[in-house]
Amino acid sequence: MAHRDGDGWIQCNCGGKHWGLHGAAGLLLVRDKTILMQHRAPWVHNGDTWGIPGGARDSHESPVEAAIREGHEEIGIFEKDLTPGEIFTDDHGVWAYHTVIAKAHPELVAHEANDESKEVAWVAFDQVENKNLHPSFANTWPQLLTKLKSL
Repeated sequence: MAHRDGDGWIQCNCGGKHWGLHGAAGLLLVRDKTILMQHRAPWVHNGDTWGIPGGARDSHESPVEAAIREGHEEIGIFEKDLTPGEIFTDDHGVWAYHTVIAKAHPELVAHEANDESKEVAWVAFDQVENKNLHPSFANTWPQLLTKLKSL
């Protein structure tokens, strides 16, 4: 396993703290006008909310590599079962979150792969905002949805 050097908090210019010393990345898996969402365990930061698998980037990782690694760790997916596409970046200057939009192949199957996930589910684009969303994901969802509708 490669060295993990990204875990830690960054104090941001926005006044908040963000997880990931080198930024963070998440995986937005898309299939048939649905996205794969993760219900976060109650004990994690912003627990008991819905979002996408993701986490801290390590210094040697690209956003795509980090997003796929996090997806594998949290929801048990494999790189061979998806095609990465556009990357949406929420850039805070000293810190950034990269959402990797990826097409899920028909054979992609996700499950709760570690204790950070309470459940996973395919959610229709128009039903996403009905979930109790992770605050950061809720902030970027309108922009992500615009991108998804243009794919």
